[in-house]
Amino acid sequence: MLKEYRSIISISGPLLLVEGVEGAKYEELVEIRLDDGSIRNGRVLEVDRDHALVQVFEGTSGIDLENTRVRFMGRGAHMYLSPDILGKVFTGLGKPKTENDRIIAEKSLDINGSPINPYARDYPNEFIQTGISTIDGLNTLVRGQKLPVFSGSGLPHNRIAAQIARQSAVLGKKEEFAVVFVAIGITFEESQYFINDFKKTGAINRSVLVLNLADDPAIERIATPRVGLTCAEYLAFEKDMHVLVILTDMTNYCEALKEVSAARKEIPGRRGYPGYLYTDLATIYERAGRIKGRKGSITQIPILTMPEDDKTHPIPDLTGYITEGQIILSRSLHKKRISPPVDVLPSLSRLKDKGIGEGKTREDHADTFNQLYAAYARGKEVQELAVILGEAALTDIDKIYYKFAEDFENQYISQGEYENRTIEETLDLGWRLLSVFPRAELKRVRDEFLDKYLARFKKDEDNQEGPGA
Repeated sequence: MLKEYRSIISISGPLLLVEGVEGAKYEELVEIRLDDGSIRNGRVLEVDRDHALVQVFEGTSGIDLENTRVRFMGRGAHMYLSPDILGKVFTGLGKPKTENDRIIAEKSLDINGSPINPYARDYPNEFIQTGISTIDGLNTLVRGQKLPVFSGSGLPHNRIAAQIARQSAVLGKKEEFAVVFVAIGITFEESQYFINDFKKTGAINRSVLVLNLADDPAIERIATPRVGLTCAEYLAFEKDMHVLVILTDMTNYCEALKEVSAARKEIPGRRGYPGYLYTDLATIYERAGRIKGRKGSITQIPILTMPEDDKTHPIPDLTGYITEGQIILSRSLHKKRISPPVDVLPSLSRLKDKGIGEGKTREDHADTFNQLYAAYARGKEVQELAVILGEAALTDIDKIYYKFAEDFENQYISQGEYENRTIEETLDLGWRLLSVFPRAELKRVRDEFLDKYLARFKKDEDNQEGPGA
């Protein structure tokens, strides 16, 4: 029989301090029964002799110090799981969103997971196709990788997240693929957009949605990504599926962490965030990966909005240290109505070389990527030069680069929200754009690929121009 306590001595923000407690443990689940009979949930944050500091998920408003009863459950927060979680929507605490989302549980797992032994980790080396050219062609996502998207307030990161969730697939032999979509601190309107979009396109059938709304208690956000990752670990390592986890928006998670830290009266670090922000983020991001001898894998795309578009802000800065690259969205491209507005030049996937090439994407992928990147970088320099000196000061070859940069943004970077490009279409589009250059300018592509691909697209262009061109 679990013992109940009526010994709350103080309330501070989302925290309760209970005295006279016997045998409480860190991360232990707590049940709080209010005077009106309603029940709230919490967990133990700190234990000091017979005092326990409890974090209340639903907030502390309405809690009466004298009549509220606290019961320590003797276990950590768990998520109930079965293969039926696919196609279901859960709250940020892992509870079914509606009656239709209830499942018959096969087992339950602690939402904090177990750390992966570094020696048991397998190196990410297989391509995941997202259908978005700027990711597949230039910042390739590899199975088992952590590749964040750095966005800004007002940029269409949620639509990009939904597009990736809809379109992502693993190529080659038939593999079971699932998406765990975790939304942290989003509005009701955004929540409905995701649910309706997933149902309309059929993506819901292979997805698990974990949604924490903006009007839910901020404290619930701390559990939300862990609930989603517990679902992913179950599907990947017990059901042998390849799982893509999309976490949006990690900035809301960090703000909740900051709120709890302030309530605990901890000494703040950079910009008021707790000094352990790096460690805490690592406990989330490092749950991605592959394990030797296991068929399944977890790939992560965390999405975060940079406050004031500042890449040096603690959240993107620390995220960049833990993850393997970043995809940065550009406000200037968004103003030009280019969507998705991916800023190609500062974006990077550190593991892209492991997931491309013959047998994975195509033999010419690395060379095409390098040449497109170099040509676009020079094209942007020429555009800046034209602003200062005028277009009349440009050489003939400069004018080709100038036009290439425009075409690259309008045709390669920009694509429809429901336009799903295969990797072959993306690579062919790159060659089509590069075919405007004289062969001597394509110094980053091997001659064998120039002979095989460039000639084909030059020939196609000549045929389109016609005999009287």
